[in-house]
Order: sequence, then structure tokens, then C-alpha cells
Amino acid sequence: MKIIEKDFRISSKHRNQMIDITSQVGLAISQSGVTNGDAIVYCPHTTAAITINENADPDVPHDILLALAELIPQHQPGFRHSEGNSDAHCKSSMFGCSEQILIKDGTLNLGTWQGIFFCEFDGPRHRKVLVQIRGE
Repeated sequence: MKIIEKDFRISSKHRNQMIDITSQVGLAISQSGVTNGDAIVYCPHTTAAITINENADPDVPHDILLALAELIPQHQPGFRHSEGNSDAHCKSSMFGCSEQILIKDGTLNLGTWQGIFFCEFDGPRHRKVLVQIRGE
């Protein structure tokens, strides 16, 4: 079994943003030569996350971010973290820092409408995404 690690950079333009990274992850898999296995997409940042959701309709990420803003507003009485980004830490923990995706015949084995998103909750920032690819 091969284990290959790749990384790439992401730049967000807004404080809260979902960036479709499906093509970058697919490229990393293609370059790895792994045809069957899995990939772990990992975000090494405490105010960002990785998720899988619909990437065919841009209204879906918009609606997710809208719902998050209502559930966890940026300015909430009682937040104690001195940097003013407590909401971003909460959102990141809700989504999680990684996703595992199966690789079949050299491509991501995602559903028809699925894409991989980098979720920025404390932007704009320059970030890094790590991809560990395992398989044959």
C-alpha cells in the first residue's frame, strides 16, 4: 500500500465562505497514481473546516452559511475568547477538520451532486489543505 501526502493553498475572500476544493483534491489523487483506496482531506486550522455537500447549486453553501450565522452569531454575549473569533472556533468544531473519501478507478468516489468544501469561518485568510492518499 502506498501512502502519499500532498498539500495546497487556499485563499478566502470573506469572513465566512465555503470554497469548493473538489478539483484540487482530484488533482492530488491523479498525481499520486493511486487507483483504489481512500483520501483524507485535512484542515490544520482551528477556525476552518472540511465538509462534503452539494456543489451543483451555489445556493446550498449560501444557505448553510446563513443558517450557521443564525445559530452562532459572531458577536454573542458571553463569549470570552479575546481574539473575537469564538464563533469561528465553534463552527469549525461542528463541521470537523477532515473528511475521508473513497478512491475508485483513480477518481473520487463522490455522489452525483457532492463536492468537497473548505469552510472558512475567520477570513479572509491564506490557508493550507493537506491530503493523505492511501491505496494501490
